[in-house]
Amino acid sequence: MTFADQIHLVHALDEQLRTTSICVAIAYGARHDPAGRGGLAHMLDHLLMAAPVGDTGPLVQHIESLGGSANAETGLEHMLFYAQVAAEDADEVADLLLRSLLSPVLDAATLEAERSAVLQELAAAEADPADVVQDAFLGAIFADHPLGRPVGGTVPEITSLDLDAVVRGHRERFLTAPMALAVVGPRLPRALAGLPTGRRAESAPPAPVPLGAVRASQPAWPNSSGWVAVGGRSHGLADANRHRYAVLANLLGGSAYSVLYQELRVAAGLAYSFQAWDRGYTEAGAWRVLIGVERGNGPKAVDIVTHELSRLAHQGPTDRHLQAALRHARTNLILDKETPLEHVRLLASRALHHPRRWDITRELADVAAVSATDVQRAAAEVLANFVTVVRPEAT
Repeated sequence: MTFADQIHLVHALDEQLRTTSICVAIAYGARHDPAGRGGLAHMLDHLLMAAPVGDTGPLVQHIESLGGSANAETGLEHMLFYAQVAAEDADEVADLLLRSLLSPVLDAATLEAERSAVLQELAAAEADPADVVQDAFLGAIFADHPLGRPVGGTVPEITSLDLDAVVRGHRERFLTAPMALAVVGPRLPRALAGLPTGRRAESAPPAPVPLGAVRASQPAWPNSSGWVAVGGRSHGLADANRHRYAVLANLLGGSAYSVLYQELRVAAGLAYSFQAWDRGYTEAGAWRVLIGVERGNGPKAVDIVTHELSRLAHQGPTDRHLQAALRHARTNLILDKETPLEHVRLLASRALHHPRRWDITRELADVAAVSATDVQRAAAEVLANFVTVVRPEAT
């Protein structure tokens, strides 16, 4: 099998655009890292953007010298590498991006430089309770499971990575994973000629790893301000009705129209900053509300979230609140579609996980079809595996 067979190309061409956005999605994430090599995928996303490509030097520096932007990110189940450049630079940048991902020049000097950057990133995250609480939350709802691993790895794991392990990981895990490449721009870059653009043959989904029980425990509330994450499991990516969790998140999110905003911020004055969202993975999803709380306010804030979830599970949302949440969910999709860089990320990630080409009209219709009963079910399912995690914790 050649790389051309492995990369599925999707595009949305618009001759009026003056920029080209490119995104490569790879079905390799933190959950796929070898045992004892946590953080390998995250290290690769740093290295592949920083390693020299031919005579141009590091990819990200070259793209930014052209006036464009480039970045990479690692999730639990996939990685994204993306760039946005002036349309006249798209041919060169597409070629360089593919070369950097498929045939990189990895050396010890680049590894040491990026290891230092990753360790600093981990240290900064460890010092931020809003970051730490999210890793702890996933570790609780996906206890003893690959989905509960920290994406960035741990300091001992990053410190122990050597060049041989990184090169082997790139060859055996990164290059063998399915890939999707998306383009949003006025035309296709020449370097992408020959990549298949037809419907991708549906492959067998990855073998799921059985989930155990969530690790729910009584939070140790600190004698200081902090962050609390509350929520539970939602359904996995294959569930055709996953949009109900996004609508539930909009009902209980940080927007001023949401039910939770009115109760938590306006009526009780317990939290200024909070948000709700859902992410789907192979075996299950993770639905949560993240709240910044002052000392002593955490238990009261959690009680309000639990009360609102319970009310939605038993009574469902009012029609007014449901319609507002549906409009919000639909508008978010439209905004992503009309922002080229967000659009290309959406195209690539959807193409990676779904054999049918993504179509916004179809997805908008799926969102609009979410009913009050669907929301009731989603709220009940979240409550069935409810977890509360706070950081920092009392010592």
